[in-house]
Amino acid sequence: MTTVSVSPAPELVETEVLGTPVSVLVAAAERPRGVVFALHGGASGKEYFDHPLDPELSLLRLGPALGFTVVAPDRPGYVPGDGAGAMPAAERTDLLYALLDVVLGQRDRGAGVLVLAHSMGCISGIRMAADPRGRELLGLEFSGTGLHWSPEVHEATAAGDGRLGGSSLRRLIWGHEELYPPGSHRAVRPAVTGPASEGPDIDGWGEELPRLAAEVRVPTRYALAEHEAWWAPGRGPLAEVAGLFTAAPVVETAIETGAGHNISLGWTARAYHLRVLAFAEQCIARRVEGASG
Repeated sequence: MTTVSVSPAPELVETEVLGTPVSVLVAAAERPRGVVFALHGGASGKEYFDHPLDPELSLLRLGPALGFTVVAPDRPGYVPGDGAGAMPAAERTDLLYALLDVVLGQRDRGAGVLVLAHSMGCISGIRMAADPRGRELLGLEFSGTGLHWSPEVHEATAAGDGRLGGSSLRRLIWGHEELYPPGSHRAVRPAVTGPASEGPDIDGWGEELPRLAAEVRVPTRYALAEHEAWWAPGRGPLAEVAGLFTAAPVVETAIETGAGHNISLGWTARAYHLRVLAFAEQCIARRVEGASG
């Protein structure tokens, strides 16, 4: 049986972009087929894509082994003192595009950039894809978001003030502990808890997602964890979200078997990352076919 090795630890890049401090993990392939720009969710950081307990579950170590450079930043507002959480949404999108350009510099991008977004990072990632600049992307892959909260979230908030904390929040975000290597939820902690802007972002997501989705014009893949606990799970909600991407040339969907909300930290993370990179290869093939046609 052929095995896929993993690459060494990624490079930490700390610099300024548009006058804003940024912190980024970069795992460069020698001759990349493409670039994966990976955006973490809330209550985590760039290390979400470099599993601290098992390197074989790390996207940042798998990607270069299969020919893809992976760039994983702390999203705007997650670098202490960056002030980016107070920026308007459009400025945060500009910052992410500029960050990508600065960090990659003269590095080879291969066929182009695939945006991979998780949970709260989906807001940033889908905004990037819906932006006019997004038409140059290879594609968009996202997971851990939706249009409707799960019944469990509604039940947990119905008796109180609508806010969650402590064990209830962890249970709804992570799901069953056995889906992850022991200690995973303690191993990935952001330097800051998240910018204040994420509250208004998520409050308006039900209205913003349909508008943004209609502007995405690149191949799109939407994955939902089998054991998703925060967002409404199953084929129906999966199809409802996918159906919003009316301008995308292709929209693929998947239920990630054996996965909880934090797909890239679970036991099935490697399988998920392999599917992400397979989708990137399909996006490359589409681009090549389009250029030759």
